[in-house]
Amino acid sequence: MQKKLPSRKLIRLKEYDYSQAGYYFITICVKDGRKLLGNIDITPTPNSVDTVGAPIGHPVELSQIGLKVESAILQISKKYKDVSLDKYIVMPNHIHMILILQQADKSSGRPMGAPTISTVINQFKGYITKQIGFSIWQKSFHDHIIRNKKEYLHIWRYIDENPAYWSKDKYYSD
Repeated sequence: MQKKLPSRKLIRLKEYDYSQAGYYFITICVKDGRKLLGNIDITPTPNSVDTVGAPIGHPVELSQIGLKVESAILQISKKYKDVSLDKYIVMPNHIHMILILQQADKSSGRPMGAPTISTVINQFKGYITKQIGFSIWQKSFHDHIIRNKKEYLHIWRYIDENPAYWSKDKYYSD
C-alpha cells in the first residue's frame, strides 16, 4: 500500500493573474534560515532611537553572496522592462522587495508569456544559484498583493525598519 503524501499548501491566490499590473510585496528566504547574506550588529548603542522613539536602523553588512543578491535585485528592472523595483532590503537570511508590474504598452503589443511575479522570482533565484554554484533558497516565496496606499506605506516602512528590528524578526535566530 502506498503512503499518501501530504498535499502542499497553495500559497498563491487562485485565479489571480500575477502578470497583471500592480504592486507586490515579495519575501524570499534562505533555506533552513541560514544567515548567508550578511550580518547585523544588534548591540544597543546609546542613541539607538530617533526623535520620535523609532529604532535607528542597524546597517546590514552584506556577505559576498549578499552582495551578489543585491546586485541581481538591482538588475530586475533592466531585465524586465515592465517591472520596477520600488524598495528592497537584503537581510541575513531573507530579502524583502516591493515590485511593481506596470501595464505593458499596448501599441507595441505585449509579448506572449509576459513575466509573472513567479517568473521574475524564479529566474532571479536561478541566476543567483548559477552565480554562486549552489542553491541557497527555500522553495517558492511569499507574496502579498498590495491593495491600497495604507498597505503600501505600512510595507514600505516595514522594509525600511527591518534591520533595526532584526532581533525581533520572525526570521531571526542566534
